[in-house]
Amino acid sequence: MLDFAGRRARRWRIPFAAAAMMMTVATAPAAQTLDRLELIAPASPGGGWDQTARSMQEAMQSEGIIGRVEVENIPGAGGTIGLAQFVDSRAGQGDAMMISGLVMVGAILTNQAPVTLEQVTPIARLTGEYEVIVVPADSPHQSLQDLIDAFREDPGSVSWGGGSAGGTDHILVGLIAQEVGADPSKINYIPFSGGGEALAAILGGHVTAGVSGLGEWVGQIQAGELRALAISSPERLPGVDIPTLMEGGVDLDLVNWRGVVAPPELDEAEREALLGAADTMAKSETWQGILENRNWMDAYLPGDEFAAFLEEERQRVEGVLRDIGLVQ
Repeated sequence: MLDFAGRRARRWRIPFAAAAMMMTVATAPAAQTLDRLELIAPASPGGGWDQTARSMQEAMQSEGIIGRVEVENIPGAGGTIGLAQFVDSRAGQGDAMMISGLVMVGAILTNQAPVTLEQVTPIARLTGEYEVIVVPADSPHQSLQDLIDAFREDPGSVSWGGGSAGGTDHILVGLIAQEVGADPSKINYIPFSGGGEALAAILGGHVTAGVSGLGEWVGQIQAGELRALAISSPERLPGVDIPTLMEGGVDLDLVNWRGVVAPPELDEAEREALLGAADTMAKSETWQGILENRNWMDAYLPGDEFAAFLEEERQRVEGVLRDIGLVQ
């Protein structure tokens, strides 16, 4: 949890254990076969939402859960453009779902979006992922301490590339600023609508450092194109040779989450069919293999429990963004 009783925020952990307990008493809906599903990734190709949508496409088709799954990208404004189109044009459509997550919760607030997650039908929280801080391989910043020293001395001189303003990446930079004593109002954060655009900016030397989920840039890290300075996990991940923020003297950990929602105005049969498809996919061998390969945590939380979690997150994110000056 984030604690703002003191000067600095130190923790933001998804209550996975509590979710697991709820799952043991919740009754999963019976899976029903859908002939077709349209999956909206409200971001450009290459980012976490796009990867989640295409991973769902792979799992559902490989497992025979849904006959044909199509992915459409609608980028912009932290997913709020895709959200608005989803709510307006797909209301009552029982064969469509959209990827969402912590980024969108923040973007709705910072963009003062006219459409919110209260207008969709929550289906499931699916994954959790830690954030990684990277620099180009030829960066003069050899360690997290190098980057923090420059950031503390002159916050505006360090440009951070990441996802949409007010999203998980931006929140992490704000919390780092609080923790190391830099002025959050002077953060030089450059938002991108997709992981591919952010990656190009980092590799091209257009930003000092990048922030994103580990899965988005793990290939470039392994190839030596990016140097990973820190990861936002509370302790080192098995098989991942990246020091934690805590090892670098920044007493902070943060986990991102992603999930899937359906349009408004569904009848109960349509909702049950989508809940069943998501439940079957989340427990399938193919999906579990995808989680392992991408270093995603299994954060599955179905239906009504996910809806309650969304409301808790809205309140929590609003407090964070207000604390670092992104919303009034």
